[in-house]
Amino acid sequence: MIKNNSLKPYTVHYRDFQNIRLENCFYAFDAYEARTLAMEFNKYINEHPNSIDLIRCEN
Repeated sequence: MIKNNSLKPYTVHYRDFQNIRLENCFYAFDAYEARTLAMEFNKYINEHPNSIDLIRCEN
């Protein structure tokens, strides 16, 4: 079995404190890595990880 190890585009959707839906895009191997990247590069998501309401692979 050959595993595809290529990066895919993921969009991480989250809601801010005013309940406005925002998004960040990352290239990652899977949704979990996209979430980890979002927490690393977005201060609000880092402080409020439960604000993420969707992680979508854009392939």
